[in-house]
Formats: sequence, structure tokens, C-alpha cells
Amino acid sequence: MSKTALVVIDMINTYDHKDAELLLPSAERVVPVVTRLLARARDRDVPVIYVNDNFGEWRSHHGEMLDRALAGPHAGLVEPLRPDDASLFVVKARHSIFFETPLTYLLQQQGIGQLVLAGQVTEQCVLYSALDAHIRHFEVIVPRDAVAHIHRDLADAALRMMERNMGARVCDSAELWE
Repeated sequence: MSKTALVVIDMINTYDHKDAELLLPSAERVVPVVTRLLARARDRDVPVIYVNDNFGEWRSHHGEMLDRALAGPHAGLVEPLRPDDASLFVVKARHSIFFETPLTYLLQQQGIGQLVLAGQVTEQCVLYSALDAHIRHFEVIVPRDAVAHIHRDLADAALRMMERNMGARVCDSAELWE
């Protein structure tokens, strides 16, 4: 059986973008859930990989991205999710965690075949990442209470698509690493 990794998508965030006001209420509900998932994953030595948009900051690295988010008005949403020293970090520039990133190679090197996708945005980056994981033959799990959305109806449709079209397991986070 291949290893599982928890992938945290776009949660290192300043929330200074077009749809932030629509996203914030959902993100506020999701942060405690993702925090608990991180704790359970780390307690069980499940690899944690943060994959985060660079938001057009082409000269920044993950430490600068974290510092910027922690210095912003929504630092309370970032602080509980802070990467630890064992966490891996991949910077992306587009919606999918795989698009022109070294993530596939990293997962192969670590012997990881199953991905738990948490983070934001369900109907965008999580959906596209689940599709790209599926076509790369990774097993996908999406805890519905650990993904934030901008539009509830689109998020619900995205979760149905991930389950039906991509064979993803959509579940509650409490079902993982009990």
C-alpha cells in the first residue's frame, strides 16, 4: 500500500484578492478543521505538503509568503496552519497543484500514492488539483469540511464531480486518521 500525504492548498494567504470577502466566511469555518487534520497527520507521521499560490510574487519563497500572510489583517487564519519544520512546501502559479510544479516528482520520490486534499478553493484549485491527481493515478480523498469555497453551489457540484468523475473519496475529516 502506498503512503498517504496531506496536501494543504493555498491556505497561506493574505486574503487580498478579488473574491476574498466571499471566501473568508468559509475559510474561517475550515481553519479549525484543517488545524485538527494537521495535528492528526503529524501525530501519525503522515507527510504534510503545503502547495501554495505565489499570487504573482515571482521573487518570493515560502518563508516570505508566510511572513506576508502573518503580517496581514487575516493572520489569525494563517497562524494555526503554520508549516512546521517537517512540512514540505511547493509554490504554484496556477490553479492546479501539479501545473508546472515539481509535485509529481516529489510524491513519487516519497512513495506517496494517496492524497488528502484540504484548503481552498473547492470549486477552483481543489477541483483542478483533484482532476490532475486523478489523471496521474493518485488516489484522492477530499474531506468536505476541510475545503473552503467562494460559492456554495459550485463547491457542492465540484465535490460531486470529484466523487463521481474522478473516483475521489469525499468524506468528513473525522473519518481520517481516527
